[in-house]
Amino acid sequence: MPFCTKCGASIDNNTNVCPNCGAPQQTTANNSNTYVNPAPVSMDGTDYTSTMDPNDIAQNKAMAVLSYLGILFLIPILSAPNSPYARFHSNQGIILFIAGFIYGVAGGVLSVIPFVGSIFFGAFGLLIFVFTILGIVNAASGKAKELPLIGKIRIIK
Repeated sequence: MPFCTKCGASIDNNTNVCPNCGAPQQTTANNSNTYVNPAPVSMDGTDYTSTMDPNDIAQNKAMAVLSYLGILFLIPILSAPNSPYARFHSNQGIILFIAGFIYGVAGGVLSVIPFVGSIFFGAFGLLIFVFTILGIVNAASGKAKELPLIGKIRIIK
């Protein structure tokens, strides 16, 4: 059964409009009972959950959670390469990992400045921690939401 590309509701094969939200729908040439993923995902919003297949989300939540645990972002990339949900969260995890690396390097450099170094180290470290928790909560709850500030950056398409 196909799903709405906007709200994710089940729709009939013969309709071009979602009965739940009224959004126009793409149809396949043979009207098969497969999920139709709209191409390309808009960069305007921050929540892409409705563009993902609910079955993909259900099967890859654990992989998505691993994306936010440091270098473990590689596991979903290697074990679920065809999952848009796992790839979305892997991208978010890579960006967070890079931000954490920059945090470590900058914190080391700025630690020689007593007051500035400790404020930077504490504030940025707390921000990385909050983003990690936010990403894990989003992934575990089946949402494909970008992280604030850094989420729009794309390394994995």
